[in-house]
Amino acid sequence: MKKFTGVVLAMCTPALFAQTALAQDEKTALVPLPSLEDFTRGEDGWGFGLGLGVEYESAYEGSDEFGFEASPAGAVQWRRGDNIFYWAGEALGWRGLRSDTWLLQASVGFEEGREESDSDDGRLDGLGDTDEGAEFVLQARRAFDADWRYWLDGRIVASENGNLGIVGVGRRFGEQKDGTGSELSIVAVFHDSDLANEQFGVDPSQAAASGLSETDLSGGFRSIGANYNYRAYINDNWQVFGEVLYEHYSSDIADSPIARNDYEAEVGVGFIYVF
Repeated sequence: MKKFTGVVLAMCTPALFAQTALAQDEKTALVPLPSLEDFTRGEDGWGFGLGLGVEYESAYEGSDEFGFEASPAGAVQWRRGDNIFYWAGEALGWRGLRSDTWLLQASVGFEEGREESDSDDGRLDGLGDTDEGAEFVLQARRAFDADWRYWLDGRIVASENGNLGIVGVGRRFGEQKDGTGSELSIVAVFHDSDLANEQFGVDPSQAAASGLSETDLSGGFRSIGANYNYRAYINDNWQVFGEVLYEHYSSDIADSPIARNDYEAEVGVGFIYVF
């Protein structure tokens, strides 16, 4: 669930971004939520953003090992009215606004596999590698009013390794309409038995090779999580962004020998140049 990801953003005070108001002008994002990139500046046609992000995150699902990882950030987008088609990293998708309070989204991409080498301490030795697989996401967000101050979220993630369901509620802070400001969401996560065992189960052959206890998990409630997003313009072209994730596992997941922690956490920050 490295889809969530700053305490470090507390340093990003309003004084630091005094130029933000100059950059906002009348640019209106499709939906004014910092978690949804919109580089089209409120106009039909192409939008481009390119940058770099750095995350401090768990080495794998349930790991007690943490490390830094740098990755490209940004997207190529094409807007037509209340619809945006985008390519962001390994994901290709569409999002559309309906009736000012409904946001629908669909995308196809890839989920990361897990390798034994992900653990520097050898905690995954004998478990083998899991392959990267195709991932399909369907999402709907419903705002309580047109300014998207409060909203509800529902998401289905279907992959070759199993399925995930997410329901949540969020609040947007700030008055900006250009997609900057901050946003906090609380979510409940559910998964089926295939995905549960792919990530946290230990089958008989893995148990024999790793020395870990054989573990077979059923589907159901996975975790409760919180996600904080921040985005601001430094000037007319440069954005700074950040994200913080905390996901607390259910007792079934926490009891798995693969889960060395009963939580997962990530902090990310980066910069994007908007063309």
